[in-house]
Amino acid sequence: MALILENIAKHVSLTLEEQALFLSKLETNTYKAKTLLLNAGEVCKHSYFVNSGILRSFNINDNIVEHVLSFACEGWWMSDMYSFFSQKPGQLFIEVLEEAEVVSLSKENQEQLYLEIPKLERFFRILIENSLVANQQRLMDNLSLPAEERFEKFTKKYGTLVHKIPQKQIASFIGVTPEFFSKMKARLLKK
Repeated sequence: MALILENIAKHVSLTLEEQALFLSKLETNTYKAKTLLLNAGEVCKHSYFVNSGILRSFNINDNIVEHVLSFACEGWWMSDMYSFFSQKPGQLFIEVLEEAEVVSLSKENQEQLYLEIPKLERFFRILIENSLVANQQRLMDNLSLPAEERFEKFTKKYGTLVHKIPQKQIASFIGVTPEFFSKMKARLLKK
């Protein structure tokens, strides 16, 4: 549990008693690759912290095409934020891509922690703000940058994942077809 406490310590300082209370509200599980932690249409009742492994969030459109929204690797949080905060059915799937040890924090426990440890409300606000900024930047990039530059940004943000996740999922994340992505990579390798 040291990793999750280090993650929190980047933004707020907890006493030993607060750390113990926080840790008591968590559940840790190990999941095999391809396990779905959340299905589209379900209400997201947990936020997930990755101790090890890789998660991805995605949706599937009416043409059965997957659109990858995000990846989470060691030390990152993931949730369907719309569903988690509204407690309405969401549109995202959350899938384990590589065997993962995942820490779950329920919505109910998170709300309780806000009351008992107000600093955690600040911590999660900072995470949400950072996520909002990153999502807005990604949207702007998708609207204005060529695919090569979007891929370059992807490799900077998710450098350790480039060789661990299927190319079709990287293509989906940067908003191109797998065929285009393959040709683009071949062009980039020739440079």
